[in-house]
Amino acid sequence: MLPISDFQKIGIGLTGFGTFFLFLGMLLFFDTALLAIGNILFISGLAFVIGMERTYRFFFQRHKMKGTAAFVGGMLVVLIGWPVVGMVVELYGFVLLFSGFFPVAISFIRRIPVLGMVLDLPGISTLVAKIGDGSHQMV
Repeated sequence: MLPISDFQKIGIGLTGFGTFFLFLGMLLFFDTALLAIGNILFISGLAFVIGMERTYRFFFQRHKMKGTAAFVGGMLVVLIGWPVVGMVVELYGFVLLFSGFFPVAISFIRRIPVLGMVLDLPGISTLVAKIGDGSHQMV
């Protein structure tokens, strides 16, 4: 097992809290303050987990600039005061940025006993097959 440093543990916590605040902000009718806090915690948690240099390299790769622009633009639109539009733009940027990670995540989820059975259900399995195909890029 890989050793996890204290900074990475803090980053996992920040990312988890960021995801929680984003979910809570959407649950409470797109509360702008909660969404902004969630965005800040998610990005700072990512920086703690993989490091500042690797975070910078991840977001500013040539083929990911469109996703980065959409993600940051969505965060700015949320801060301006249009949370629904900002979250849609941010979700688009998130999909563009992390589309290469989706096949890995789906193959991991398929190994979890209960969730693997859920992914094999008739309606869900076709969607998962499209997303989880490693050769199919959503970019």
